[in-house]
Amino acid sequence: MSLPPHGGQLKDLLARDAPRHEELLAESETLPDVYLTQRHLCDLELILNGGFSPLEGFMNQKDFESVVENLRLADGTVWSMPITWDVDAATVERAGLAPGRRVTLRDWRDESPIAILTVDDVYQADKVNEAVKVFGADDVLHPAVKYLHNSAAYYVGGKVEAVNKPQHYDYVGLRYTPAELRAQFNKLAWSRVVAFQTRNPLHRAHKELTVRATRQAHANLLLHPVVGITKEMDVDHFTRVKAYEAIMSTYPKGMAMLALLPLAMRMGGPREALWHAIIRKNFGACAFCIGRDHAGPGKNKDGVDFYGPYDAQTLVAKYQSELGIEVVPFAQMSYLPESDEYMPKDQVPKGTPTLDLSGTEVRRRLRTGAPIPEWFSYPAVVKILRESYPPRFKQGFTVFLTGHYNSGKDAIARALQVTLNQQGGRSVSLLLGETVRSELSSELGFTKEDRDKNIARIAFVSAELTRAGAAVIAAPIAPYDASRKAARQQIEQAGSLILVHVATPLEHCEKTDRKGNYKRARNGEIKGFTGVDSPYEPPADADIVVDTSKESVQSIVHKIVLKLDAEGFFLQV
Repeated sequence: MSLPPHGGQLKDLLARDAPRHEELLAESETLPDVYLTQRHLCDLELILNGGFSPLEGFMNQKDFESVVENLRLADGTVWSMPITWDVDAATVERAGLAPGRRVTLRDWRDESPIAILTVDDVYQADKVNEAVKVFGADDVLHPAVKYLHNSAAYYVGGKVEAVNKPQHYDYVGLRYTPAELRAQFNKLAWSRVVAFQTRNPLHRAHKELTVRATRQAHANLLLHPVVGITKEMDVDHFTRVKAYEAIMSTYPKGMAMLALLPLAMRMGGPREALWHAIIRKNFGACAFCIGRDHAGPGKNKDGVDFYGPYDAQTLVAKYQSELGIEVVPFAQMSYLPESDEYMPKDQVPKGTPTLDLSGTEVRRRLRTGAPIPEWFSYPAVVKILRESYPPRFKQGFTVFLTGHYNSGKDAIARALQVTLNQQGGRSVSLLLGETVRSELSSELGFTKEDRDKNIARIAFVSAELTRAGAAVIAAPIAPYDASRKAARQQIEQAGSLILVHVATPLEHCEKTDRKGNYKRARNGEIKGFTGVDSPYEPPADADIVVDTSKESVQSIVHKIVLKLDAEGFFLQV
């Protein structure tokens, strides 16, 4: 039989409020509304379905302060992570947020009403204290601390009433509420369940340690990966879930079950591990696996890990008897080639040959197309990862040329297009500044605001083409450093960017201007002309710097191609 939910009762607000659905839906259309962010939506979904039991809404100041200072709600119940709804002053004023006010919380994706919140209080928190007490340091290299300092000024506490479940269109058959999962365990006669938390693809070592944990706990396995918000640069959840489905067939029949958790992780180490254990207790597990550096965010500003490797296990063990959920610790696994088996690293006899692949090495092999051995991962899992993350020579990229008008960047761009077409292997798209101006930005002028909009549009198109595997050559003037940096950030979310500064001196650009545009600008016939009455900010972060007054277009293109080759964008034969 499953453990009772945290606090003794599953707070399934969806079931509680279902008889009043039509009444609440009608009321939701009459109230001020606020659109939730992705993180708020993840939190609200787990409040509504009981995953965050005993919470019935976002924390008021009393609960918030108690959790920050004491790891307990105001009534004394163990709880380790603040669950807050942050809003700005404009929202407080527009929606009239004050004690007793009712407000509709809407899904930002489709505008559907998800819940009605009755405001308990509106308060401001000491975010430095929150960062230090909850996450261990006021260091913005911690993703949760960075989020905290970028969040809105006010927290709004209050209980919610369920109007609709957030709508999901992916992996619907793997998304269970706590009540549904508990019912499934009961149907399968699983009396003991050990939950395994992950935000990464699983390989053979993970499979081995989960089997060991399950047998150690004399339980069945709930593979419960997070598909809400994880760490930046993690493998996307679509790829991960396909990999989880592939690995499920390798478990002994009847041992394991896969279910998805729409959680917004904070990467909060020990406190996060305790929070994860409470959530899994609500979903029906009696035991929870905690490994080395559970939910660790990496290194701090001093280059040291934010948390010790076993801090999470220690904190959860401290509350284990009070929670009633068992901690199943596990160590790093190593492969023993002579016996073809995995073993906990600390149990390997001295002198026994072992093999290990680091995450960095696996990513390198994916990037270069190098083989990943079967002792490390299952071929089906590797195939899925390679489909989603092809090697460099199959990936798209953007070459972004910036420089003064008539610097030679357009000639370089055209020549590079011809060279890459000759190279083959991917489609090549050319985005010249004048072409983009006429086709995408014809309504824009040359104010700083309009120039920034133009570069943002080029970045958007370049990112989408790069994501699709194309080679993109963009050649706007792009005079402002901030807009170039924003473009780099957007494009690099889709692939790679090579920034080329065509640093041809302004005097040479003007001297060789056959169209006479510099002359017209000097005479006041053209306003906002870069280099005349509008500034150009040279990039300090260029990957390549060239000068057409000293180098031929052919030699510059060769230099760019060599850079692309060194980055692995061409197939090595």
